[in-house]
Amino acid sequence: MVGQLITFEGPDGTGKTTLSLRLVEWLTSLGHTAGYVSSPGHIEGSLGVLVYNVHHHPEQHGLHGIVPAAKQLLHIAAHIDTLHTTIIPALQSGEIVVMDRFWWSTIAYGKVAGIDSESLRLMIDLELHHWSHRHPTVVFLLERSIPARMEHLPAIHGLLIDAYSEIEANEQGKYPIHRVSTAHSVEESFDDILSLLKLRPLENRTNVRIPHQGALSLHSDPPPPCRTAPMMFAKLSPAIPSEVYDTYWRFAAKRQQVFFKRAHQALPPWTDDPILSHFKFTNAYRASDRVSQYLIRNVIYTGDQGPEELFFRILLFKLFNKIETWQLLEAALGPLSSATFDLSALDEVLTSAMARKKTIYSPAYIMPSGGKHGGAKKHRNHLSLLQNMMSDGVPQKISRMKGMRDVFELLLSYPMIGTFLAYQYATDLNYSTLTSFSEMEFVVPGPGARDGIKKCFRDLGGLNEADIIRMVADRQQVEFERLGIEFESLWGRPLQLIDCQNLF
Repeated sequence: MVGQLITFEGPDGTGKTTLSLRLVEWLTSLGHTAGYVSSPGHIEGSLGVLVYNVHHHPEQHGLHGIVPAAKQLLHIAAHIDTLHTTIIPALQSGEIVVMDRFWWSTIAYGKVAGIDSESLRLMIDLELHHWSHRHPTVVFLLERSIPARMEHLPAIHGLLIDAYSEIEANEQGKYPIHRVSTAHSVEESFDDILSLLKLRPLENRTNVRIPHQGALSLHSDPPPPCRTAPMMFAKLSPAIPSEVYDTYWRFAAKRQQVFFKRAHQALPPWTDDPILSHFKFTNAYRASDRVSQYLIRNVIYTGDQGPEELFFRILLFKLFNKIETWQLLEAALGPLSSATFDLSALDEVLTSAMARKKTIYSPAYIMPSGGKHGGAKKHRNHLSLLQNMMSDGVPQKISRMKGMRDVFELLLSYPMIGTFLAYQYATDLNYSTLTSFSEMEFVVPGPGARDGIKKCFRDLGGLNEADIIRMVADRQQVEFERLGIEFESLWGRPLQLIDCQNLF
């Protein structure tokens, strides 16, 4: 074997796919021949893709459920197939293979699924028989106490962490294993990974083959800063775009052109596109939307800038997300403040408006009624929610938090706030001085974004929707250049994760 195998392992939501793809692009930028492989598989038409679909969508194959042991055997069959059809040929040709999941996952997820130890041992014996004499150059075991996406209950995530720790202890000394915390930003985690790898550019970047010695080795010296690396995804691997994908970028550019023409007070028509001329769309940048701008100017930065007042005004506005509702409340009650918060008075104004057939909620979000958590009136339940959050000291808790995800998790712990709303509210709070986090920290796709992603991609190749959004955010400049589009950014600010989510 002249190639080298780099493996990423860990529970779901620790960043394996994102960091694997980034490492492939980094290696490629240095002139190495590198490829990405996911387990059970991502190549269209492969056994791995079939197994992935049977696992996640059994009903599409006429199945009503699969027992855990049988499901795990399907994964092992896909692992063996990928090893012999993809990994071994690539290693023999001198490539660096970056693998998303190793046979470790068979053990970890098998244990958590409750497969009996003897069945699991026999499965692992079979898999190890095929992996014999093919040890990885390095295994990066990724860890974080709270996953980037919640695919399992917290208790299950804890069991997976314990299972991987046991495997790590058993495998120590057989090949290098390094734990990497991904609790911070992707860039910081990627820096940690590169600090363990000594990467040198190769002079000839065409049809390069990696020598047996010295091309890639473990080293304690830090590499060049990773932030200058091209964060592209070759051929969008492993995702497969549809013919709609290019429209995503053209729409972003045309919608931004409309924004700037209106900002410069140009007379209509602002575009010759018949769709954009006749239908309403949000701006390419979420922060420049009409409602967001009203929130920023008239709610956030008008009035007391203390944590309690900022949180109170932002949440009160966002619960209804409608400018007219805010203006209605101000006209009836004067300046809105936590110090003068009177639930009954707010309820009376809103109930009266509804009696006059006024709409008090924006249709932008689907707001749960909260009936099981309170009374029959939806708006009163939301006002009670705000009252409870204020009583719990949420503003002070948020002001001490170190990451946007911490804010998201806190909001998510309250009734009537699901993952998408918690993400949106965390973003709106971040517009204020209450927090100052990067919008590139994480993303939560909403229903509309998931629908748009399905249109833009024929196959996600094992990635989830959040991975796709991060991928397009990373490669935005490359795509605009590929399509010959001049995208006029928001005064040098690239599209953030939430902007790319909205565009989908």
